[in-house]
Amino acid sequence: MQVDPQRARLKLSQIADEVILRLTSITGAAVNVTVEIESVRGDGLDEAAIRAISENSRTLNFKAHGFDE
Repeated sequence: MQVDPQRARLKLSQIADEVILRLTSITGAAVNVTVEIESVRGDGLDEAAIRAISENSRTLNFKAHGFDE
């Protein structure tokens, strides 16, 4: 499923409330949630943006994050 980045906050909240919450309330259900974010920019990102995004990713405990050149 792709989510419009301009509506991500609302859509992800709805997914959490309407799907994840219901699944986790089922006795014995194992629930795994994976979020993948991809951004493409021909000129790349400046160092300040990369640093801020990397720090935020670590703070949010992302298992993996990085940038391709």
